[in-house]
Amino acid sequence: MKKKILLFCDPGIDDSLAIIYTLLNPNLELVGIVTSYGNVTKQQATANTYYLLQLINQTQIPIIPGASNPVQQEPVKYYPEIHGAEGIGPIHPPSEMKYQEYPFDTIKHIINRYQKDLIIVDTGRSTSLATAFILFNEEIKKVGAFYVMGGAFFVPGNVTALAEANFYGDPTSSNYVLKFAHNLTITPLNVTQYAILTSDMVNYLTQEANTPFEFLIAPIFEFYYHAYQKLVPGIQGAPIHDLVTLMVVDDPSIVEYIYYDAKVIDGTVEGKGLSYIDLRPGSQTGKTRIAVKLDYPKFVKNFFNVMLQRYY
Repeated sequence: MKKKILLFCDPGIDDSLAIIYTLLNPNLELVGIVTSYGNVTKQQATANTYYLLQLINQTQIPIIPGASNPVQQEPVKYYPEIHGAEGIGPIHPPSEMKYQEYPFDTIKHIINRYQKDLIIVDTGRSTSLATAFILFNEEIKKVGAFYVMGGAFFVPGNVTALAEANFYGDPTSSNYVLKFAHNLTITPLNVTQYAILTSDMVNYLTQEANTPFEFLIAPIFEFYYHAYQKLVPGIQGAPIHDLVTLMVVDDPSIVEYIYYDAKVIDGTVEGKGLSYIDLRPGSQTGKTRIAVKLDYPKFVKNFFNVMLQRYY
């Protein structure tokens, strides 16, 4: 049976590739997508999501607009230099697209329909998921598992020296999710920064793939790679952070884990968004599964196995 995925995201190039991967993966089924601010505005994230679903003729999947801002109501910084002005690198979704937006309480109905068979994955800022916990606090206990892309444990951040972008964007909501989500797996920068696609890999993919997405993979990758060459001089490819989280749902063995309950600092300017666990002698381990090491050959094998699916 396919694993049922309710995806919270903010596409964004790496979110877009994660959506494409999920749509092509025969083991996964997208049953809803909650869009919010992050890499782009909520409105642009929603349009980008519909554009991808339209390409593969899967527009029956509900698109549920979520949060527009973090709970702190601070100004949101977007990243056009990394993701492009419209979030998919040089690709411009048609401006005249018409699509249905589902109300936020659709999340409750999806949970009630699938219950323990539902897996919630969040690859963006935590605001929308935290809101779902608050609004649907009884229903959300029925969910089978939660997977969150965020954090950086004892490795440098990517938006500050200490903090990863998702947890930095709304640390209060991230803390809330980490506290109340059960059966939780976190995929932090510890593993996602090593999930690198190279130009050779993408060139091979575009030559061999037979899917509705093949025309956009190379342009968005090259845009993303060019941005990362400026951020990380000498890097041999571009890390597709959000892809790892969906891949771990499909195959948990691509990473190694530790088990600790994590927290996020939300009260100081310098430490904002810092994720941490208690490793002092005598401290106890926890129930949260935190990915700490990526099996890169398995990552590559899984990526090609899925992305080379013959769609037609």
